[in-house]
Amino acid sequence: MAVDLDTSQIKNWRSIITLLVFIITNIIVLFPFHIPFYVPRRLWNGFLKTLSSWRVISPRHTQSKHDYNDDHNGKVKSFVRLDFPLNFVTAPLIADLFLLAILAIGRKEVHDGTIGAESISPIDIMAFFLTLAYIAISIDASGLIRYLAFKVLQKGGKVGHRLFFYLYLFFFGLGSFIGNDPIILSGTAFLAYMTRVSSNIIHPRAWIHTQFAIANIASAILVSSNPTNLVLAGAFNIKFIVYTANMIVPVVVTAIVLFPFLLYIVFADESLIPYSIKMHELSEEARAKKPVNPNIPNARGNAEVEEEADNEEGKLLSLEEIMNPFLDKGGASFGALIMTVTLVTVLALNAASQSKGEHPVFWVTLPGAFVMFCWDVSFGWIHRHETREIARKGRQEVEDARAERALREGREEEERRVALENGDATNYGLTQTHSPEAVFSSEKGNGRTNDEITRTPTLLVSETSDGLNHTSTPPMESSTSKLVPRDEHLQNDQSSTSAISTLNEKQELSHSNSNSPTSGEVDEKKQKFSERSSPEPPLQHERQQATLVSLTSEGYRWLQETFPTVTAVVAHLPFALVPFAFCMFVLVQALVNKGWVNVFAYGWDHWVNKTGTVGAIGGMGFLSVILCNFAGTNIGTTILLSRIIQAWQQIHMNNGLPITDRTFWGTVYGMAIGVNYGAFSTAFSASLAGLLWRDILARKHIKVRRLEFMRVNLPIIAIAMAVGCAVLVGGDLCGEGIIGRMMLKGEGVC
Repeated sequence: MAVDLDTSQIKNWRSIITLLVFIITNIIVLFPFHIPFYVPRRLWNGFLKTLSSWRVISPRHTQSKHDYNDDHNGKVKSFVRLDFPLNFVTAPLIADLFLLAILAIGRKEVHDGTIGAESISPIDIMAFFLTLAYIAISIDASGLIRYLAFKVLQKGGKVGHRLFFYLYLFFFGLGSFIGNDPIILSGTAFLAYMTRVSSNIIHPRAWIHTQFAIANIASAILVSSNPTNLVLAGAFNIKFIVYTANMIVPVVVTAIVLFPFLLYIVFADESLIPYSIKMHELSEEARAKKPVNPNIPNARGNAEVEEEADNEEGKLLSLEEIMNPFLDKGGASFGALIMTVTLVTVLALNAASQSKGEHPVFWVTLPGAFVMFCWDVSFGWIHRHETREIARKGRQEVEDARAERALREGREEEERRVALENGDATNYGLTQTHSPEAVFSSEKGNGRTNDEITRTPTLLVSETSDGLNHTSTPPMESSTSKLVPRDEHLQNDQSSTSAISTLNEKQELSHSNSNSPTSGEVDEKKQKFSERSSPEPPLQHERQQATLVSLTSEGYRWLQETFPTVTAVVAHLPFALVPFAFCMFVLVQALVNKGWVNVFAYGWDHWVNKTGTVGAIGGMGFLSVILCNFAGTNIGTTILLSRIIQAWQQIHMNNGLPITDRTFWGTVYGMAIGVNYGAFSTAFSASLAGLLWRDILARKHIKVRRLEFMRVNLPIIAIAMAVGCAVLVGGDLCGEGIIGRMMLKGEGVC
């Protein structure tokens, strides 16, 4: 099918708006934000009451903290603030809907952007990538990557440079086989733990940035390792084996040359990569423990909570996570076998098939993913009793720890209140005077410091204006933005209340048997505290009613406890990639039909005519890296540049002056290097892997800011792109070169 090269449409107002919408959409993807909008409180309360009456959510019994003004004067707000997220999922979708509303695009653009056009089939690409991703993430869920990283850590020992080299080789080799996403999922967490438990690695910068860079470099070797490679191979009908044969040399040379630059120039600092790494030692008792499956909810009990604390105990628990890793040997072996068979079959069939009438490659990966899914389901069902028991014990341990902490802090607050009423405030670090000197003397007299005063626990049980008592323990925050505002008082943790009651009974029994003369008073205070902590019977009965939300939550927990591997894999599948990719395909197709892609193609043609093959390779490499940061991640960049190159090819066909193989394939493979390497350039949103990497590090208390990400990556991407493009140019200068002759014409090299 010939490409329409008409550019007269760009003067139309709809064409101009289409280009503006495309630019604005990519800016939003680069800098996501939330739009606040306000709903009248009566309307919002009526909506919640309707959901409650339909038993979708539990009934509201108290005022939310969002019901009051920011000045906390007790007045109820007239409006409820809701935050709508504009990010890489919502922004392209809204852009497409807007263009449809103004008739800038229609059925053709939507069809070509979803079903496919010009040898690019989005549905086939997404099906292939998701099914293969299931196999790769299932291998990761088996614990294989963390276990192998642990073995590499043992092999490297405490010699910093040697360990850095071994991990570099490990991430490159594994990333070239299963892609960058599994490496990001497990490798990032592993390095966060490893650098945390080392006493002389001051900052994890060198380790985490190197891992992110090498994982994306390695993903350029196989078509199956990155969705950008799938788009590119489909757009230009490149056989998978031909793609790998042409990319393996530039990628391997890049990895070889980049390592000494990273070790001796970019990260040449003893605080980043020490000559000798000092690790905390794991006790024999911890080594003898049987590792538990981290996919099981609450598998490690309260240790998962304590591990997040930035203290010695948290570091020891982190050390246990990396030095005593879980490994499902059966699942890991079977997953590796399925992945190998699937990739070999895909490569063989793709190489043997003709360009016309070949079957989609997901016809191979879909059965492989289904077999892996059946294995995971069967394994989970067979071991369901064991995993459920582990989850139950862990959940009980977390609830007991939470209840004990609430009782302890509540008791301390009650004792301080009683002491204040009795005028004995100094025994608890309190004072009834406002004089700074009196405060200082009171603290000094009791051997307390200002830090101890500021760390005084706050009251967890408080009485609100409606006469009910509620806990104020903050709930766990979700990384996903919610449309509905958070309300800490909508529901109480019934299991925690039960745990509090059990602890109270135990403590009251122990106090009743003691000889302390004040045990009766203490029992009375604890009984009052327990009564305030527990909801009234009618309220508790109402909150036990089943709702759609509670049933969904219980069902998901049942799936986690019964099929932990399947649930973990499905939760980590990049489903957000599907709407994003489809919407970006539609947006680029809109640019094609409105003539803008043809304008870009004519501009590229002028550049190549002036600079030749070397300019084509270098220019496309530079352009693809830049656009990864400003054109909807590396996936959006690949879609756009593939359309531009197709239009450029059609220009020469219409003029009767075909592009030479050296120039054309140099441009294509220059783009392949750029869209893979561009993931570690200047912005997290240059790739979806970058967003995932940032979020995982944030959960491990490692904050990587935008400017730091750009500053560290600029020398890395400069070296990597210079080496990769130089190899392409060097091979091309040898006669027809690597690009033109090695695989495409079946002739010799140089």
